[in-house]
Amino acid sequence: MDGSLRATYGAVMTHGAYVCLDEPAELPELGLRNEFAPGDGDGTYALLRRVNATAADIDDDPLLHARAIVHVAADEARVDAFCSAFPKARILRGALPPMRYTGGAMFDFAYKHRVLQHPGDEMPNAFLLPLRKTPEWWAKDWKERHTYFLPRYDDGEMVAEGHAWAAREGVPAMLRRTYESEGEYDFVTYFECADHGVPTFHAVCDALRDVARNPEWAFVREGPTWQGRRVAGVDELFA
Repeated sequence: MDGSLRATYGAVMTHGAYVCLDEPAELPELGLRNEFAPGDGDGTYALLRRVNATAADIDDDPLLHARAIVHVAADEARVDAFCSAFPKARILRGALPPMRYTGGAMFDFAYKHRVLQHPGDEMPNAFLLPLRKTPEWWAKDWKERHTYFLPRYDDGEMVAEGHAWAAREGVPAMLRRTYESEGEYDFVTYFECADHGVPTFHAVCDALRDVARNPEWAFVREGPTWQGRRVAGVDELFA
């Protein structure tokens, strides 16, 4: 993971991991801040209590059946130390590269109105969705891959929305975090939203999965979608 990301971007912003738990566990003391409440600091953790999970293309029973998930975001050394405290756990790791788009207009479209993190009682819903792209996708030239993210037109009429337009309703409604990874998954995507944003999350997922609207999804294989509730303390994870 790290070598390829650094080779591509020069540096990554944040390392992170999602630790799947089936029973209560003690978190290591690493000076991390609990994301449930506002605060400052470059290392955080979040506690997610299971609501439900849905199987998909890729079998991943430890994620599908996890009773709780702890997310850690920090420098690589602290993420390593955190994960080492759970040697038997299913862990999904990745790194967050710099925000990037090929033009200013698309950058503004994707990020200008993005949702930043809110306290847990304001945006309590969390969704974890890992995925990978097929070999056919990665065999395409990068310029061709880029065309799948934009709408397609024929004589001025939109014939396919593409990823960015199909997902547009989610930009002002949900926090989105996408870790780039290697191995079983290429990307580990995570969302947070208020209760009124849950239908938007599902509507955006439906739009992205509709290959007539978003042809890119023909090259996507999904892991389980795991839904959780953000909680303030470890004692609430298995309550």
